[in-house]
Amino acid sequence: MSDLIELRDRMRAFTEERDWAQFHDPKSLILALTGEVGELAELFQWLPADTAANRAHEGHLHQRAGEELADVLLYLVRLADVLNIDLAEAAHRKLAGSSARFPAQEVHGQAPEKS
Repeated sequence: MSDLIELRDRMRAFTEERDWAQFHDPKSLILALTGEVGELAELFQWLPADTAANRAHEGHLHQRAGEELADVLLYLVRLADVLNIDLAEAAHRKLAGSSARFPAQEVHGQAPEKS
């Protein structure tokens, strides 16, 4: 069993045990997900870009970033479940499409341009 399926099943059980499915409509889950992304962003908001990655490997910031990333992942997995989307499959399709759209030999070392 994949890790995402196991997380999905654990989130389903967690939700059912608390009778919270009634609150897990797509809009509410998207808003919760957005809030968690905001909490993650807040941790890095005022850090200089050139030192943020190094500082995120240390102590309290590392722990808090992990907690917020876990919240983001759990809400994302729950949202995908509610929308009946196989998240792993969708991610693999998206990555394959991006690989075709941005061939490494053509974009190596360049930020992609919006089209």
